[in-house]
Amino acid sequence: MNGDRSSRDDCLKRIWRFFPILFLGGVLFGCESSRAPAAAPNVAVVKVERRDLSSQLEIASELLPFQEIEVYAKVSGYIKKLYIDWGTHVKEGALLAVLEIPELQQQLLQDQASVRGYERELERSREDLKRAESVYAVAHLTYIRLADVQKTRPELIAQEEIDVVQGKELEAKAGVSAAKASQSVAEQALEGAKALLEKDRAVYEYSRISAPFDGVVTYINAYTGALLPAGTTSNIGSSALCRLSQNNLLRLLIPVPERVAADVHLGESVSVQVSTLKKTFQGKIVRFSGQFDRDTRTMHTEVDVPNSDYVLVPGMYATVQIPLHTAHNVLTVPIQAVQASDAEHASVLVVNSENRIERRAVTVGLQSPRRDEIVSGLEENERILFGEQSQYKPGQLVIPKSVEPLELQ
Repeated sequence: MNGDRSSRDDCLKRIWRFFPILFLGGVLFGCESSRAPAAAPNVAVVKVERRDLSSQLEIASELLPFQEIEVYAKVSGYIKKLYIDWGTHVKEGALLAVLEIPELQQQLLQDQASVRGYERELERSREDLKRAESVYAVAHLTYIRLADVQKTRPELIAQEEIDVVQGKELEAKAGVSAAKASQSVAEQALEGAKALLEKDRAVYEYSRISAPFDGVVTYINAYTGALLPAGTTSNIGSSALCRLSQNNLLRLLIPVPERVAADVHLGESVSVQVSTLKKTFQGKIVRFSGQFDRDTRTMHTEVDVPNSDYVLVPGMYATVQIPLHTAHNVLTVPIQAVQASDAEHASVLVVNSENRIERRAVTVGLQSPRRDEIVSGLEENERILFGEQSQYKPGQLVIPKSVEPLELQ
């Protein structure tokens, strides 16, 4: 019995001596068996390719009429005829309204009567001048004849007769001068009457209110029969007949920042996007203020947008895309593929020929809304990671999946 027990104890001791080694081996075997090889992930890649790039400035602004005015009457009067209403499209020179001004009509009649009276007075003075000139001609001829006779036959004519004839000649000459003066006065009076008539006629012409340019009546303030007061500084703003807007050509006021002002040029065509219409129109940069605003450091710039079909309505918001720089046939990548740590340092993840991730520092040049120019760091047709990059590490094995450029537009 004692021998069997001692042999059993020796066996247990040998087992416990090797137990830690067996346990550790089992654990390690279990860990190795649980570490299965991980599958390489699929990644979207794009190729570095050459394209033409353009950078542009986008600024939102409000469409305004090219010009807009309040139409006032020059003289006060009652609206006799009205040819417009809200939204009426008119051409330059078109009649908007006709005023009735009775007192001015009477003044015109009086002026016309005055002109006719002075015309008759002038006619009489001309006839008086003709008679005076005839009398003078007879008196002068008589004096010349008697003077000649006296020179050849002094005994036939007394000196007293010569003196009488000479006196009549001088009197006739003075009559001519008086008739000429009377005619001059009549002419001046007639000119004054005609000037007054033309003045009153010009004032009366203001009873016909016309459109100064092609436009749309966007507001009307008076109707037929209403008394329309004259537009003076005392009642300006409350006595307008209507508001007229030139909408066949619109303005966009653009505050161009100082940093890009040198790249904006007169006569340059720009794209104008109107989100409410979901359309893009063409405009042209036509004028600058020539000075930067001290508070905003921007320059007042205007873009003209043709609107001959009146699709655009003043007050709509539009986005102007002003081209700044253009680069032709340069290496480009989508902006989503570039990671920029600061303004001077950027990098991309390249999938090399072994399908492993490689971080590459790059130099970025011209930037557009969708793509960046790569000045250095990449070659044409290299594959780069597109999209989320934080989950990938350099050296990692991946399965690249090319993404067509059309999918990036």
